[in-house]
Amino acid sequence: MASEDELNLLVVVVDVNPIWWGQQAQRDSELSLSKCLDAVMVLGNSYMAMARTNKLAVIASHCEDSHFLYPGKSWRTGDSSGDDAYSSGDGKYELLAVANNVIAEEIRKVMSKTEVSGNSTDTLLAGTLAKALCYIHRVSKDLEVGQEIKSRILVIKAAEDCARQYMNFMNVIFAAQKQNILIDACVLDSDSGLLQQACDITGGLYLKIPQKVALAQYLLWVFLPDSEQRSQLVLPPPVHVDYRAACFCHRNLIEIGYVCSVCLSIFCNFSPICTTCETAFKIQLPQMVKPKKKKLKQPALM
Repeated sequence: MASEDELNLLVVVVDVNPIWWGQQAQRDSELSLSKCLDAVMVLGNSYMAMARTNKLAVIASHCEDSHFLYPGKSWRTGDSSGDDAYSSGDGKYELLAVANNVIAEEIRKVMSKTEVSGNSTDTLLAGTLAKALCYIHRVSKDLEVGQEIKSRILVIKAAEDCARQYMNFMNVIFAAQKQNILIDACVLDSDSGLLQQACDITGGLYLKIPQKVALAQYLLWVFLPDSEQRSQLVLPPPVHVDYRAACFCHRNLIEIGYVCSVCLSIFCNFSPICTTCETAFKIQLPQMVKPKKKKLKQPALM
């Protein structure tokens, strides 16, 4: 059990890529964006109801930017004058009713302002994770003397990975590892090699749910307990981690490549000059072996 002076912060990052969710709706999918957010609300309500020291934040990861769904701007600035507008009269716990209404209102604003050009389904996940780390750092700075905080990030991933974000993603992963922040991943569609590495490095859980309709059940079963409680539960077995790196030249995932000995940049093809740090490598060519001249045999003297 956590002590009275220890705070627990859960930051949920939800992939709200409109193109991916639109394609899912055209396929008559059993999971829509509204149902996904309902499952997130169930998880958030359960998490805040477990202890009064539990804090929650929800961030929407878009293909253009990232947006805070909860807490809203008024909560982050300390202005609670608008809380009465979200009050509930049905006997529900007031904090949970406010959280649900704020998330629903903010996601409505985000999706109404969406203007996507092209067919790119790349979600700015690396930038959203960086924003989550900044928020955790700000909350830790506002703690009172003697208080401690345990933070973790849960990523609900929908769209496919973007290899162009590899460097930014790895920087975020190592920053979270240095701050002892767990990164969990709940993947809805195809496997994510980047999130597999993030979970393995930070000590979090990676799960690709087999049934999308049961998203809420998987969130409550696997991701609601913290790291201490998980050791007492029977959880899904760990998956094989794809540790392939993305080359710096084409941003493709490769298994064998060339590494710069100065800046550790990775390339799929050999280049005598590193395009990252512009280091020129001296290549030792094989020495040419000069053929030996054959001595002409002189005729023997009589």
